[in-house]
Amino acid sequence: MQPTASPLHAAVAEDFAAVDRTILAKLSSRVPLVESIAAYIVESGGKRLRPLLVLLAARSLDYRGDQHITLATLIEFMHTSTLLHDDVVDESHMRRGKATANDAWGNAPSVLVGDFLYSRSFQMMVEVGSMRIMEVLSAATCTIAEGEVLQLTNVGNPDVDEAAYFDTIQGKTAMLFEAASHSGAILAAASPEQEAALQHYGRYLGLAFQLVDDLLDYQGDAAAMGKNVGDDLAEGKPTLPLIYAMREGTPEQAKLIRQAIRQGGLEQLDEVLAIIDQTGALTYTRQRAEEMSAKALAQLEYLPASRYRDSMAELARLAVERTT
Repeated sequence: MQPTASPLHAAVAEDFAAVDRTILAKLSSRVPLVESIAAYIVESGGKRLRPLLVLLAARSLDYRGDQHITLATLIEFMHTSTLLHDDVVDESHMRRGKATANDAWGNAPSVLVGDFLYSRSFQMMVEVGSMRIMEVLSAATCTIAEGEVLQLTNVGNPDVDEAAYFDTIQGKTAMLFEAASHSGAILAAASPEQEAALQHYGRYLGLAFQLVDDLLDYQGDAAAMGKNVGDDLAEGKPTLPLIYAMREGTPEQAKLIRQAIRQGGLEQLDEVLAIIDQTGALTYTRQRAEEMSAKALAQLEYLPASRYRDSMAELARLAVERTT
């Protein structure tokens, strides 16, 4: 298993290797198809940011045990299960440049293996043995599910405003970032101030990442992203670039985007891209992402200086500087 290596992982390289070994061990199942699909999605790339947050948060507070490895692994399983379910809901055929599991095996096996990974993650929560961590993570799973349902109900709805958009991405994306850094802090017996800081750091970092994801959907490189430009529009998702363009554009421009969101598809992609450019919607979206990154960085002032804190600071900067 070869996850994306970067300087961000260097501070916890040994821990990260232990997480990889634990992932392989915990993927074991008496049902071969479970192992095949779970391994396929876990090994399909990605930055492994959520388990990285667990490791960095715990180590930044001088945690010396080994339960952070179990915690990081179960967070990755929670994330992987949501990917399996999301791809079925979105009827996606490609993720990170590869066929999705539902494209390769079908919807039913993908959903059921997603359920297996969720269940395995809760088994591992019991192994960690912290009631507070179980409270945080079980509440997070509910919020994430609500966020996904909210996004689904918003498909094709051009009346979603910026506040509703942020509510959605807080649930569907930022919540697991928040739960990762928050649970790592709890594991390390953080002070109340440090625990709150790491909780909020993860929240703002997750928001920044999702904002840039939504921005890149309209200006990114398809080959580098492993998805097509305009996929969100094709699915009728009212993300911030569209919301801002409707708000700031002319009535005629707003009408065209509203129609494109309702219909889905890419028939009007060129016109929509032109309106996004003319209204400065991507610049605005990036500014909001930079605001979230700055808020995440501010939370790190509550932590002692260390290479782990430095890595978290670099991660907050990377969130808005990346192109994939």
